[in-house]
Amino acid sequence: MSERLTAGATAPEFTLKNAEGQDVSLRDFRGRNTVIYFYPAASTPGCTKQACDFRDSLGALQAAGYDVVGISPDPVSKLAAFAAAEGLTFPLLSDEDHSVAEAYAAWGEKKNYGKTYQGLIRSTIVVDADGQVAVAQYNVRATGHVAKLRRDLKLDA
Repeated sequence: MSERLTAGATAPEFTLKNAEGQDVSLRDFRGRNTVIYFYPAASTPGCTKQACDFRDSLGALQAAGYDVVGISPDPVSKLAAFAAAEGLTFPLLSDEDHSVAEAYAAWGEKKNYGKTYQGLIRSTIVVDADGQVAVAQYNVRATGHVAKLRRDLKLDA
């Protein structure tokens, strides 16, 4: 597992396929703040809740200068179905080999019901307009995370 990112670090560059099969790169967001959130699996209860929270906050986030990108190890076809089913209008990116999750330290050892395995660690990284990490949060909860992130970014009055 990579070392966890901290504020001030340079965000690792990436290019991944979105739900439409088009390439999306971190550099596409240069000049704006970008919320990159890593989630384990599309269409599962927790991931759906988190994605819908981002969807519902998207206007306020964009008005404050933040774009949102979701990354999971799901294939493009599953992301397309998830986006359509939930009305998600921000990019969902496919990281099937989890190389980007590894670069962002969002892939590693997890424990569930006494079993240890390698998997995606629910994480959110905010990258500033210059490509530097502004906020790095690991092991976040699906429920309530977007509200907490908005408070941390001082977007709620």
